[in-house]
Amino acid sequence: MPYFDAASAAPLHPVAREALLASLDEGWADPARLYREGRRARLLLDAAREAAAEAVGCRPDELVFTPSGTRAVHTGVSGALAGRRRAGRRLLHSAVEHSAVLHAAEVHEAAGGGRVELPVDPFGRVAAGEAAATLTADTALVCLQSANHEVGTEQPVGEVAERCREAGVPLLVDAAQSLPWGPVPGPWSLLAASAHKWGGPPGVGLLVVRKGTRFAAQGPADERESGRSPGFENLPAIVAAAASLRALRADPGTDGEAARLRRLVDRIRARVPELVPDVEVVGDPVRRLPHLVTFSCLYVDGETLLDELDRAGFSVSSGSSCTSSTLTPSHVLRAMGVLSEGNVRISLPYGTPEADVERFLEVLPGVVRTVRERLGVPAEDRTAPSAGAVPRPDAAPPAAESAEAAGLVVDALGRRCPIPVIELAKVIGEVPVGGTVTVLSDDEAARQDIPAWCAMRDQEYVGERAAGRGAAYVVRRRA
Repeated sequence: MPYFDAASAAPLHPVAREALLASLDEGWADPARLYREGRRARLLLDAAREAAAEAVGCRPDELVFTPSGTRAVHTGVSGALAGRRRAGRRLLHSAVEHSAVLHAAEVHEAAGGGRVELPVDPFGRVAAGEAAATLTADTALVCLQSANHEVGTEQPVGEVAERCREAGVPLLVDAAQSLPWGPVPGPWSLLAASAHKWGGPPGVGLLVVRKGTRFAAQGPADERESGRSPGFENLPAIVAAAASLRALRADPGTDGEAARLRRLVDRIRARVPELVPDVEVVGDPVRRLPHLVTFSCLYVDGETLLDELDRAGFSVSSGSSCTSSTLTPSHVLRAMGVLSEGNVRISLPYGTPEADVERFLEVLPGVVRTVRERLGVPAEDRTAPSAGAVPRPDAAPPAAESAEAAGLVVDALGRRCPIPVIELAKVIGEVPVGGTVTVLSDDEAARQDIPAWCAMRDQEYVGERAAGRGAAYVVRRRA
């Protein structure tokens, strides 16, 4: 069964498996003890730290191991903010950061700190110049991921790091997605990553705090890991994580494998819009991770789509609101202003056979067609030409206007994505050109997906207004 979700967790690297099993026999003792077993465990821990530091591009005494990448982010954010509290309490982060960063920012804001969210373009990329212009004298920390976990877009980390250094502000980089593919460029100050993203075992993260960065670890003090990650180290997992990362760096075929996966992803990016009507491929087509591609299918229930792909033998993930417990659209897709319904993220692990990708391309059109038919999508919209991956301008819609005499009202209250958009598609042809359709919906995804539908179907999105327990979205027929 093809596994296409390496961005969530990569399969365990063979080197990691070997190192894990070996260190279970050799590294079970307390590395803080001075007797023979403790010294042996300490040697393993030191060797793992040196290997990981070499792969990251830092000094071994700058790197500590944590119980997860999320813990590394939380510790990095809180420690950096505390160390810089005399300079200010203003935190900057992009709108598409991982939830670990957003949760840490929420805690900081709840404690009275300031928080500024940097916008992104339709590809999900921060403008380095805009980030630099947002730096102020009271900025304590900037957080920027090296590459996005949902759409694969690479951020201008090197340029932002230079701007931050000039301003005397530390930059924390969440490198969870990019570290398997190479070191992070630029003079960043802090870095966090997670072993299960590169084929190490779960339950191991790493945090780097470069020398000269003011840092005050929060919480009860502990003598382990420089006082930055309390508790007994999971030494077998740490050894396995470092061994697999070192193996990736030492393997002369890694660059070639990255290039091969990039070609497979390029094929997916090109073929999916040709094979499936009304698909939007999202993320930067060039400045991106080599193994990841995301697309959204109009008129598709994301949860049903993923279930059908699973039945067809493909493990994929999604940022669609239809597949989450909160029923709210992915904050990444929302920040980009792109379609969220029917969202599919494919992230290919090392060694993915080309035949698996070809079979996915054969299966996908039939799966999408089946889901759309089940939801009652009008036949003309199931066969309409695709809009492809053309980005839409990031402009705010005008204020909503009242419905004209020729307008229709669609009551989709209480119905989840993609039903409000499907109901809109069913009736748009019933009003004359220039007439309006008003869709009533209490689904948060409608705020994102109705304007996206308008852009894909060449209709005019007029705007929205409050309407009882939901909102009224007004669309004017243009064609």
